[in-house]
Amino acid sequence: MAAEDTMSKAVKAITIETGKYLTFVLEKETYGIGILKVKEIIGMMPITSVPRTPEFIKGIVNLRGKVIPVVDLRLKFNMASIPYSDRTCIIVVEIDGPSGTVPIGIVVDAVSEVLNIKEEEIEETPAFGAKMNTDYILGMAKKDDGVKILLDIDSVLNIKELESLNQSG
Repeated sequence: MAAEDTMSKAVKAITIETGKYLTFVLEKETYGIGILKVKEIIGMMPITSVPRTPEFIKGIVNLRGKVIPVVDLRLKFNMASIPYSDRTCIIVVEIDGPSGTVPIGIVVDAVSEVLNIKEEEIEETPAFGAKMNTDYILGMAKKDDGVKILLDIDSVLNIKELESLNQSG
């Protein structure tokens, strides 16, 4: 387990060092995920719902013969659900799990661009008080057009939370 923690920290360090982030929009906010965690971006496709799962888990998709879970990031972040549009897409990310990386799809309102963010443009996550968990935020990137929230996608999509679904049925 310690080797996995070290590897996860190494990926975070490389992500911050390389400074390349895929940015996307939810509501009116822009978020970023380290480009090394992104496998691909696909358009919306039919999602098969799975009974007895949390609302934010939309279901599963068959992506070239591989079944992957799909999470609606709006619902995961307790935002209002909206109808999917032609800009809505699924970002397939790789999450670190106990048995290696696991592909998971995340539904976002729209993908923006790949940004090169310099280390000096990244600020620590502000403290929102002891009761608010912000471990899933790597930092805040200050760019000309505002602030981008940089996500630690491994913390957002906790693999233990997703694995527990298999045991709940």
